[in-house]
Amino acid sequence: MEVLLQQIETIKQEVAAFSANNADDAEAFRIKYLGTKGLVKHIMGEMKNVPNEKKKEFGLLLNEFKQFVESKYETLKELTVDNGQLTANIDFSLPGSPVPVGTRHPLSIVRNQIVSIFKRLGFAVAEGPEIEDDWHNFGAMNLPEDHPARDMQDTFYISKNPDWLLRTHTSSVQARVMENQKPPIRVICPGRVYRNETISARAHCFFHQVEGLYVDENVSFADLKQTLYFFVQEMFGKDTKVRFRPSYFPFTEPSAEMDISCLICGGSGCNVCKHTGWVEILGSGMVHPKVLENFSIDANKYTGFAFGMGVERICQLKYRVNDLRLYSQNDVRFLKQFTGAL
Repeated sequence: MEVLLQQIETIKQEVAAFSANNADDAEAFRIKYLGTKGLVKHIMGEMKNVPNEKKKEFGLLLNEFKQFVESKYETLKELTVDNGQLTANIDFSLPGSPVPVGTRHPLSIVRNQIVSIFKRLGFAVAEGPEIEDDWHNFGAMNLPEDHPARDMQDTFYISKNPDWLLRTHTSSVQARVMENQKPPIRVICPGRVYRNETISARAHCFFHQVEGLYVDENVSFADLKQTLYFFVQEMFGKDTKVRFRPSYFPFTEPSAEMDISCLICGGSGCNVCKHTGWVEILGSGMVHPKVLENFSIDANKYTGFAFGMGVERICQLKYRVNDLRLYSQNDVRFLKQFTGAL
């Protein structure tokens, strides 16, 4: 045992006196003392010759010895790095590795463009909860209890409380705005909505809408048309044609759907426009007097218009995306195509 102790002491003195001028010296130290055939491993191997009653004492001693050598090696490494020896072969004049720039999701790009256009017309952005109560989602919007939109096949209801549901449209945000704000009201309501539908290339269980509401004195259908004309020209170009078709929505009267000339075929007819030359992009109309009365807004004094569009539909026309599932699959190959978009 005395011989082993003397060996340990001799090695500790050598280690303490060792100095390194460069990375090669530090590596030589590691190989000599800490390598697989190094002195530390050799000394540790002598533990098998230590009597059992001495093993605990020598175990502590050997662990301390190993930590001492390892600490010395770490110090040598730091010194050689500080001296610049380890990086002597690096050419700092070389260009760095490029960091790829991310991109916005196409739906975010289109949503921001829609919001920007209507902001220039004085519309403010309003948002609301995605989990809504029956009143704000349906009742306040003049949808009677037997309306098909309330059917369980279309709506995700909360099982523990059927009076709560995942909103089916952002009209619920309009309801909350009218509940808390008196005219004049001019807002757009972007957000995610949910429908209990089978996922396919043309339908999804969630999608995105932007709805608009304008309530003030003397608001007319002409104001609605001019607002939407402006939006179409700013979003799709000055040459895009527009037409309105009579329609029905419980919360507007009169109601109309708006079509634009097909951007893909130029109006000559294709699969996207079903060979009609027109593509429907939104629904609109004058706010139903009963909806205004639901929020104590005098329908004899105030009128208003509302409209709603699907962001996915606008994005489909703008970027020629023919499968709604692509928006939620996070396929980098798809998303990279929009790198240059703002």
